[in-house]
Amino acid sequence: MTEKNSPRLLTIDLDDTLWPCAPTIHRAEARLYSWLERTAPRLTEAHDPDSLRRQRRDLMQVRPEIAHDLTAVRRDSLRELLAAFGYEEDLADDAMALFLDHRNRVEPYSDVIPALRGLAVQYRLVSITNGNSDVTRTPLRGLFHHSLTAAGVGAARPDPALFLGALEWARIPSDQALHVGDDPRLDVEAARRVGMATVWVNRDGNSWPQELAPPDAEVADLIELDRWLKGCAHAL
Repeated sequence: MTEKNSPRLLTIDLDDTLWPCAPTIHRAEARLYSWLERTAPRLTEAHDPDSLRRQRRDLMQVRPEIAHDLTAVRRDSLRELLAAFGYEEDLADDAMALFLDHRNRVEPYSDVIPALRGLAVQYRLVSITNGNSDVTRTPLRGLFHHSLTAAGVGAARPDPALFLGALEWARIPSDQALHVGDDPRLDVEAARRVGMATVWVNRDGNSWPQELAPPDAEVADLIELDRWLKGCAHAL
């Protein structure tokens, strides 16, 4: 990096970058399914959790205009199923309130909170996500200056809308922004296409896809990210 394009803005992915996603979703879905067993037993007699997932995937194919909004997909899928089994569709709103409550009970990796506290002093931080977590309802509340979701901007990555929304909010060009995330395509490649620098957070020691150009840096966690950023600053 040069002084001209050293980052002023960090956009940071949430799921699997700042916390493990799968355990959180599994817990939330288990709580939701238990609620459905009590509230809509005819539905759960016909559908197990895997069947409900297939219903959501099918809905995303039929209604691509809402595929970027995972809350809308879950809610509308439940509405259809509840109505099909003779229940009030509005129960889907209660179901989603329960799901989202548990969806936001994330457990950040141990490096995340101390690293974000330090980074927030030096950079403007924007969280971005294709998912439906609300960072203000998680243990990371108050650590970001701004947050954007695919549902909020109307498109999910690799569409550039999330990155462009962050750049517009910060009122800076893309060469003064750095994106940090765990997914080679949805994070690194997608951010690079809008002219942002990129850092791949590789917590599991995975190999970089050979067909993609490498990121500007690879780190194991956010503490290593902070060290890398400080090294870049010292090199100016």
